[in-house]
This record gives sequence, structure tokens and C-alpha cells, in this order.
Amino acid sequence: MSKQSQISREKSIRRTKTLFELFLTVSIIGAGGYIIKGIAERSQPVGTSQYYAEPETSEEEPEIPDPDKVIYETYNVPTKDKFHGNLILVNDNYRYYSGDEKLVSISEKNEEKGRTLFSAADPSETDKMMIVEEVYEPMASMIFDFYDATEISNILIYGAYRSTDFQQQLYDEDLAMTGEEESTRVAKAGFSEHESGLAFDITTYPDYDYQGEGEYVWLTENCYKYGLIIRYAEDKEQITKIQSEPWHFRYVGIPHAYYMTKNNLCLEEYIDMIITKYYYQANEHLEFTDENGNEYEVYFVLSDDASDVTTIPVPTGKKFEVSGTNVNGFIVTVYKNKDTTQPVTEPPTVTEEESEDSEEDTDESENVETAEETTEE
Repeated sequence: MSKQSQISREKSIRRTKTLFELFLTVSIIGAGGYIIKGIAERSQPVGTSQYYAEPETSEEEPEIPDPDKVIYETYNVPTKDKFHGNLILVNDNYRYYSGDEKLVSISEKNEEKGRTLFSAADPSETDKMMIVEEVYEPMASMIFDFYDATEISNILIYGAYRSTDFQQQLYDEDLAMTGEEESTRVAKAGFSEHESGLAFDITTYPDYDYQGEGEYVWLTENCYKYGLIIRYAEDKEQITKIQSEPWHFRYVGIPHAYYMTKNNLCLEEYIDMIITKYYYQANEHLEFTDENGNEYEVYFVLSDDASDVTTIPVPTGKKFEVSGTNVNGFIVTVYKNKDTTQPVTEPPTVTEEESEDSEEDTDESENVETAEETTEE
């Protein structure tokens, strides 16, 4: 090999070595940088690195309560109580199953409270005219307010609770008088509202012929304010099967008396509407507001006849009442703008101040043991 060729070969080897060393240096530097970069990235907080996404949470946002959503709780009642309550329907089709009536003597309650504006025609000293205790105060309040409006003080209670035997006696006497096979003026024994103690009849003395006319119309037009209705109206005779009785008052409670009066419904129509229209057909609740701004919700619950107890849904924290229908279940009445700390109804206010004339008139009525009764249910 010539010297010139040897020099060229050495230059080529040195050039190749130089390029290899340069490549190796670059590779080492690059690898070191990658390692450092990885360490730095892994030392960053989770969620800030491009390699780590913010972890997703499985917890749901807390649901904001809907103030308009009604929460219901369960309320258990004896199934047999479907035969008792202010809204029971007693007529020719639905017998009254007597028992457990909380009765009070009208005369004794008057004496207890010092009231002499009206009295009851007790048959005797030992046989007092009775009424369900819950009905006494609304009845008394209505009579006192009637006096305040008219200054008429000759009201006499001459019919209230009756035993089944006494009802049978009245029925037989009516058939004997009319000669008919059935009566349209007196209910059969076991099928009279009077046996429930929720109804009472009024008359006036000394004539004993109350027809709800003249100034006495006030009682017909205002009785609903006390939870009372005229049970047997002339335009409902085809439904009630009882002739008109303007003297016969029945307690059902203020919400129901208001709705029935304002919508011209008898008790049969009202019960049928709640059960058939709102429960079976629409599965809805009846809701309404009275003239004083009180809001009500009324609905039906079918009785659980296979059990001794029926479970009824009622709104939490709201005043409510449950009454049997004497048909096939219960009616729930909710006082929507009254919570559980408020009374269901304001106690009626009865004016204790009476005129001397009213006391004298009432003293005269106290001598009456039995009034000449208008034929009645």
C-alpha cells in the first residue's frame, strides 16, 4: 500500500469514529433527558399532568327537596270503623250498625254550660234527649248565632238520637196512620240517621210547626258554616227516598257541608262522587278552597276487608280526619293549610249573654215533655 493510500484510510477511520462518538453522545443525552422528564412529570400532582385525567366522582349531586311534593305516611285504622264517622251514609240501602256512640244529654250540656236560649223536649226526667257529643257545640253555636241575627228565641230540639226499638215504633205508627205498606216519611228501624246520633230535628213553640220559612231561612242558608246540612231537600227526594224535611239537620263536618251546599249535592251524591268519580274513574283527589281561604283535600281509601286493619296513606305534618262511609271504605279529609300543631277547626263562639225575654220564653218550653212531632225520617 502506498503512503498516500494509507493516509486516506486513516482519515476515513477517524471520520467514522468521530461520527459514531457523536451519535453515541447524542443518544446518551437524549435518554438522560427523557428519564429526567419522566421523573419530573411523575412528581407533579395528580390531575395536572397530561398523562393523568381528573378522577371522575360517582357521587350524585344532592337532590333539592320539592316544597310542593307531598310526603305520605301510613295510618292504621280498624277496618270495622268503616261503619262509623261523620260521613257515614245511612239510608234505605245502607243499614246503620249501632254501637260506640259517644252520646250526651242536650239538656245536661245546656245546664253544664249555663245555656238557656234553647232546650230539648226530653220525654221525661230520666229519659233525656241525646246527641253525639261532637255535634252538640256546632248545633248550639248555630242557634245562638241565629238569635244574634234575628232575635228569635223559640227554638226547641225535639228529635235527636233514637234507639232501634223507638225507630221501629215510629215506623209502625206511620204505617198505621197512612195505611201504606212502606213509609216515605219514616225510615225503617236500623236505617235511620237518628240511630247514629249525628242528626237532630228542630221545631218552634208554641206552634210546633217548623218549615224553615221566613226568618228561619237563615238556618237553612247558614247551617253549612257549622258543619251541618239539611239532609232531606225537596229537590233530592228521588235520590234520598225521603220526603222534604227542612227541620232535619245532619252533621258532616265543615269542609263537606260547605262543598255539598255550594254544589247542591245531597249526601248520597257527595259520597258517590268521591268514590266513583274521583277514586274508581279518575284515581284523583278532590281539592277545593272555601270562602274563608281554607284549603281541603278529600280522597277515598278502600277498606281492607280481608284484614282487621286498613292502612291509609296520609300526608306528613298536615291535619287530617278519617271517617268511614258505611259503604266500602274510608274518606280522608286533609286540612292543607293547617299543620299538626294547629286545631282542625276554630272552636265555635257562643254568646252567653241572653235577653230576659229569651229566658222567659225558654222557661215556657221546659214544661213541654213531648212536642207534637211533624212526621219525620
